Order: sequence, then structure tokens, then C-alpha cells
Amino acid sequence: MDIAIIGASGYTGGELMRLLLNHSSAEVVTATSRKLDGTPVASVHPHLRGLTDLTFRNIGAGDIDADFVFLAVPHTAAMKVAGTLVERGIRTVDLSADYRLAKDVYEKTYGVPHEAYFKAPYGLPELHRDEVRGASFVANPGCFPTGATLAAAPLAKYAHTIIYDSKTGVSGAGNAPSATTHYGNVGDNFSAYKWTNHRHLAEMKQEVARLGSDARCYFTPHLLPVNRGILTTAHILLREPMEQEEVEALYRKFYEGEFFIRNQRPTLAAVRGTNFCDVAVESEGDRVVAVSAIDNLVKGASGQAIQNMNLMCGFAEDDGLRSAGMLP
Repeated sequence: MDIAIIGASGYTGGELMRLLLNHSSAEVVTATSRKLDGTPVASVHPHLRGLTDLTFRNIGAGDIDADFVFLAVPHTAAMKVAGTLVERGIRTVDLSADYRLAKDVYEKTYGVPHEAYFKAPYGLPELHRDEVRGASFVANPGCFPTGATLAAAPLAKYAHTIIYDSKTGVSGAGNAPSATTHYGNVGDNFSAYKWTNHRHLAEMKQEVARLGSDARCYFTPHLLPVNRGILTTAHILLREPMEQEEVEALYRKFYEGEFFIRNQRPTLAAVRGTNFCDVAVESEGDRVVAVSAIDNLVKGASGQAIQNMNLMCGFAEDDGLRSAGMLP
């Protein structure tokens, strides 16, 4: 299957190409970039040198010649091309935020009108596998909502309040340099940001509601001086107390058969470079602390996008994604 990546010069584009090198039935044939037309891909993604001879091309969605497209562009950019891809019958996973939320929620959250809205499956396979399987267009979840939702999902309907506290690596901000991600401001440092109004909270609330819960949700992210990973601590306040054994049994049953969910003490190193989400829980009765760890560029972005592609196209769900973490 021929793959095109629209917006391939960023971190998620590089991860898509790295991971798809190991896929049994998919090959990246087109990598687009408006600014880097004619530039060798390996000059921007040096870890791919010797593994690809592609050059970036500045071509529009109407000229894409591929069986499948990954939209690795910022929000508002995806909506400008998504309709063209759908009309042409090209199956697509959108890694932007443009189709993750209901239209009114999106416009309120992102402060822009949605120019080409249509409803798309939310590509968190562990919760929405049946909607994703065989779909023609899927909205890939945000990185924070992936780790947070998977941490809390088994207990969501038993909770009255869920408080998410997440720590993320710098790559979550993308590869464009800024004062926030400058080494001098990140190294030997640790800080919270967007304490109460991060845009990903809307996705978290959406998924909690879809799980049949009316729990109030709160979220505060923090920036870690590391390249990759998100460690989320979910404080789940229950309507009725649950003992440790009951909570553990609930999580085992909820994630039974889920290859990419591992029940073990979450650390960033154990999931680095992988599509795994490690989850562990500890109960003190009416409060359960659930901790998850993911790689924000893999399970939080490109790896989950490939997992969705596999479901959409009838491949084994783990094709191209069976890799161990890098520990230490």
C-alpha cells in the first residue's frame, strides 16, 4: 500500500516514516512540505539516512497519488484538505485537532470557525475500535488525552471527579524553536503551563462522557526536561469506595486482550519509541490514583495513527508497531 504524508517535515512525520519502515504492507512514497520542496528527506530527518531516498514535494491534496494519507499538519490546515481526500476516496488519518471534537466544541476550544466539518471516528482504538475498523477517515487523538483517558477509562463511570496531572517531554511542542522550549529555559527546570485551560481538556471531557460518566474533569500539564514521553497521574474521586483488589480486577477485565496496554509500573523509559501505554493503579478507598506512561510521538501521535491505519485497512493491528522500549 502506497502512503503519502502531508506535512512530513515535523516530528510526527519523521516518526511515521521511521515506524512504517517496519510495516509488512505499507511504503511511504510521498512526503510533502511547502517550504522544503526538492529537499532530501534525510537532510531533515537524519535518522532516516540510508533508509529512504525520498525528497519533499510541494503538492496539493488533489495531486496526491497514494492509497492512504496521513495528515501531519497543524489544526486549521487539515480542514482545508480533508474534504478533497474524502471526495477522492483516499483513506486518511488526521493527526491534527480538526476532527476530534463536535463542531461547536471545536470552534469554542480553538477560537476559529470550522470551514469543512464532518463527523469522524475518534481514533483511540482501545475504546473505539469498532468505529475505526473499516473507516475511511479517522481523527487521531491528542497526546495528552490518549495517556489520560487510558489511565482513567475503567473507572470513569464510578467517579464524580477526575483530576489529570501530566508531565510531557519537549517534543510535544513540535520542532519549531521557541522561548518556551529553548534549552536554557527547559534544562534543569520543571514548570506547569496552561494550568486550567489547555485545549486537550475538551477531548478528555468528551471521552469521559462517552464512557457514560458525568464526572467533572480538570487538567494541568507540566513541561519536563526530556525529549519524549508523557507521564499522567489521574486522581479519580469515586462515588463509592473501592478496595485495591477490586480496582485491579476492574482494570484487568477492561483491558483484557489489549496488546498495547501493559499493567506495570509506568516509566517513560519503558515506553520510549513504542506504541505501548503502561498503566498502574493504587486505591485508598474513595480515591484511586491511576498512572500511565506513553511516548507522546508514538502512542500519542504517529504510532496510534498507524494502529488506526491497520484497523481501517484490515492489517494486523500491531503491524509495524511491535518494538520494545529503550531501557535504560
